[in-house]
Amino acid sequence: MFVLGVCGGSGSGKGAVCALFAELGIPSIDTDALYHEMAAGKNALTDALSARFGKKILDENGALVRPRLAEIVFRPGAQEALADLNRISHKHILAEVRVWLKKMEAEGHSAALVDAPLLFESGFDKECDAVLCVYAPMATRIERIMERDSISREQAVRRIESQASDEYLLARSGYHICNSGDMCALRACVLEIAKNLKK
Repeated sequence: MFVLGVCGGSGSGKGAVCALFAELGIPSIDTDALYHEMAAGKNALTDALSARFGKKILDENGALVRPRLAEIVFRPGAQEALADLNRISHKHILAEVRVWLKKMEAEGHSAALVDAPLLFESGFDKECDAVLCVYAPMATRIERIMERDSISREQAVRRIESQASDEYLLARSGYHICNSGDMCALRACVLEIAKNLKK
């Protein structure tokens, strides 16, 4: 089965692209959503995080209380703590992605997508046969983030500036899609890539 990693900055529209692939029978897994799902209950991930950061980051049911963890890893000078969070979470998320990919292959899919915002930083790219970068004009991304997350323009810009640049991601990707908001053009790009994946 062909595994395509999907990367792109906040507001680029990776979700819309993955939805179009799904319409063509190519499933995807969203690693951000997977992390939130895993963090919502007691499991190997939350056990590992509490072993590193203390039981105070969990609620009475063993679920992660994200603001408590954020206070630890996003304070000034906490680079080591943030690195540990990423190392622990990426390990457990990747394990779940591998299980999902085996399931998709067993179901007969010829291709599947792994939507991972930190694809290269996490090392997920090494598990993929190719990488697709979804990008969009800066103004479009800012508007999408503001509308989606109900935040100010300044906050949206800061979020984008904290992430890897389009140039960095594009240089490391074999497939590129510009998602400027033209659905016909977007659908045509997805269809062309899907044909290649299914060959």
